[in-house]
Formats: sequence, C-alpha cells, structure tokens
Amino acid sequence: MTSSQAPELTGFDELFIEFAHDLRFHGMVIGSDDVITYLSAISVLNASDIMDVYWSGRIALVRKKDNIPLYNKRFQAFFLDISDNEPDARKVKLKSSANAGATLEVPNVEQGLPGEVIEDETRLGYMASAADISRHKAFADCSDEEINRFRKLISMLKVSPPKRRTYRTQTTPKGKVLDMRRMARETMRSLGEPKDLMYIKRKEKLRSIVFILDVSGSMADYSRNLLQLAYSARRANTKVEVFCFGTRLTRITKSIDKRTPDEAMRLAGESVMDWDGGTRIGDAIAAFVKESRRSRLGRGAIVVICSDGLDQGEPQALDKAMQTLSRLAHKVIWVNPHKGDNEDYKPNTIGMMIADPYIDRIFSGHNYKSIEEFARELSRLG
Repeated sequence: MTSSQAPELTGFDELFIEFAHDLRFHGMVIGSDDVITYLSAISVLNASDIMDVYWSGRIALVRKKDNIPLYNKRFQAFFLDISDNEPDARKVKLKSSANAGATLEVPNVEQGLPGEVIEDETRLGYMASAADISRHKAFADCSDEEINRFRKLISMLKVSPPKRRTYRTQTTPKGKVLDMRRMARETMRSLGEPKDLMYIKRKEKLRSIVFILDVSGSMADYSRNLLQLAYSARRANTKVEVFCFGTRLTRITKSIDKRTPDEAMRLAGESVMDWDGGTRIGDAIAAFVKESRRSRLGRGAIVVICSDGLDQGEPQALDKAMQTLSRLAHKVIWVNPHKGDNEDYKPNTIGMMIADPYIDRIFSGHNYKSIEEFARELSRLG
C-alpha cells in the first residue's frame, strides 16, 4: 500500500495498519483494499476516538460474523491492554478516550432464533474500560470524579447541525417538482424534447443555535455541562453563539473556539464575572434581544436557555423579554434540571411560570442521558 492510496490521518495511519496486520496474523482474512477502506472511514471520523476506531474496523475489516469475538479480543489487546508506561503516545490517547467513553454501549444488532440471546456481542463500555458510570445517575448525586468523566463524554457528543430550507432553489436529479425553466432551455438547445427530466428543490442552510446559560449559584454546575455541549455544537456548526448570565449577560463565543474543551472552559470562566452569583433572567433575555436586534444573532435561530427559573428580577421584565424573544427566534428551548425524568412536569417557580407560554420544548439536562437525548433532538428542530 502506498502513501498515495491511504488517506492521511495525522500520524495514526501507521498504527491502524499495524492493527490490521495484527488481525491478519491471528487468522483473519484482510486484504489491502479492506485496510484502505478502514483508513478512509476513520479519516472522515475522529482518529483519536475509540468508538470511531472500533466501528470503522468492525465494518471494514470483519467479513464474517464468526470473526467478531476475535476482532473484539484483538482490539482490546492491541489498543487498551497497555501499561501506563506505553511508549506509543497514540495508544495512550486512544485508551484515555476509552476511559471517558466507557458507558457508550454497542447495541446487540445480531439476531438469532426467536427468544435467543447472543452472548458473543461485546458492549464497548465493558470492552473499552472497567469504569462503571451510569448515564441515568443525576449530576447532583455524582462525585467530582464522575462529573469530570461526564463532561468528557459530553464534549465527545456529535451534534448534527440543524438546517432550514431557504426560498432559493437548486436543480436535483430526483424530486417532486419539475424544473420547467431549465427543461425549456434544454429543449430549445436540442431543437426537440429534453433529454432528461430535471427537478428542483429548495436549498438548505445551517440554522443558528444560541445558548443562554444561567451560571448563578443554583445552576453553575448544570450550565458547565451544557457549555461542554455548546463546545461540541460549535465544532460541528460555526453558527453557534454562547452567552452566560447571572446578574448580567456575557458573550463567551470566542472563549469556546479553542481546540480543547478544558481550555475553552477555563477561558469561559474567566470571561464571566458573575459566575455563582444571583439571577436576573428577564434582564439577561432583554439584553440579548437588544443585542440581537443590532446583530441579528437570534433572528430565526434555535435559542436554548438553561435555567431553573429562580429569578430575582421583575416578573414584568421577564414576560416582556420572553414575548419578544418568541417572535424573534425559530424555537425557544428551555433546559431545567428540576424537570428530571418527570414527563408531566409543570412549572413550579415564578420565572418558569412566566416563561412557559413562550417555550416550545422543555428538557431536563439533569443527567447524561437527558443531555444525550437533547443533543440528538437538537438536529431535528431545524
């Protein structure tokens, strides 16, 4: 295999080729084309993410179902059963991502006879790490170590950017509406009937997302977790703005443009002067609306507000600000940890009662599972 055939993976390509050779040495039939497919798959994913590495190899290198247990065993031995003094920094980096992502489970997709349970499938959480952490455990009940693990997990969530349809159109080979104008031009060029049918569809653009995070004393920890999600969203969609508020609104978008979540969190913390202070939700939303009118930040955007609704400001100010925001934004989403797992949640604070008529959806954000579901739904709100 030449370097021109395999995609560049910033230093990881040789490691993955070595892994393919290891599988071949232990009896799996793997051709050069399979290895190139493997590298191509990882090149469009994340070469330092253990899940992407696992599934890329599972799909590209495993041809027979009977080889799955062997693949899992060699993957564990090659990438994860390494000592703390392992000289290969690439393996160390992959192992560290395994520790962070240990709770992400591989579903059992193989089907046997009715009622039969197939034991050969391996959960990636078990295979990748012995770390035991529950996605359903509330953040309030977690230790500092568990919170750090959750934040690493949240930072690795892949957020698909929501899209909106524009009024501009483009030609497409398949569709429901014929492109009569272009077909007429082609007919005149060919002095007869058009050679092919042509269709049009409306163009799509990325929809803006705005995070407005309450960093007062009662919400600081929850907002930090959602700030990790905003970091992931910012990487997937440049049209993401982030604000924090306590007694005043602070824009921290530039702080989360750094390469690592830890660095982004540090700069964001330095930017917000009233972290762990009081809460004036109405004043903060009013300030955002005023800023949005000048820069159009929130016009047509999905606005995500993270707060428990414990407002110390004037109720009239919150009502007026939320009313204006609901007209300005495409969707207003509220993340409130007090909702928990209660599907029949009813607002029980003055701030939430005032804001409720202007809210399109309410999520809880009180544990990792709820944030994972919110990230998945975010792409469908466009």
